[in-house]
Amino acid sequence: MKLFKTHLYAILVVLLLILLIIFKPDVGMKALDLSASNFMDMFSVLPPIMLLIGLLDVWIPKEVMIKYLGEKSGLKGIGIVFLLGALAAGPLYAAFPVAAILLKKNARIANVLFFLGVWSTAKLPLVMFEYTSFGGKFTVIHIVSNLTVFLIGAYALEKSLSPAKKEEIYRISSSMVN
Repeated sequence: MKLFKTHLYAILVVLLLILLIIFKPDVGMKALDLSASNFMDMFSVLPPIMLLIGLLDVWIPKEVMIKYLGEKSGLKGIGIVFLLGALAAGPLYAAFPVAAILLKKNARIANVLFFLGVWSTAKLPLVMFEYTSFGGKFTVIHIVSNLTVFLIGAYALEKSLSPAKKEEIYRISSSMVN
């Protein structure tokens, strides 16, 4: 029963695809093709990310992560997560396992949230595409405004969390990554 609850949405999507194929074969086959394509795209990205996560987990001791990205990391921590997010490659869903391992190693919650914001907005390939497509002025305004909002929002959100909620976040992330 627990397996069913865990995979409820995946089961519902498969059932919906089956119903579409039965009642609207043309739409159902197109949906199946798109689903299979997305599934293969995801599987081409996730294995290298999972390998990276495993290496991060083994190679970087928790104490080092706390020193550079923990509660007292300050501007150094912000700079490190900015570089991690900006030099990243891949879609945003690949950033969440990285964020989970950062939380497992007790990186500051605000730093992890800022990392996700940087990954979604200021990845180097994305910045280069924006610059060539929309120009420098747009790119600078877009990146600076988004990063400002992400940084302020990350710290405001972290400040709004009680110590118990923070502990719960760290506990959940630790159990998810193991």
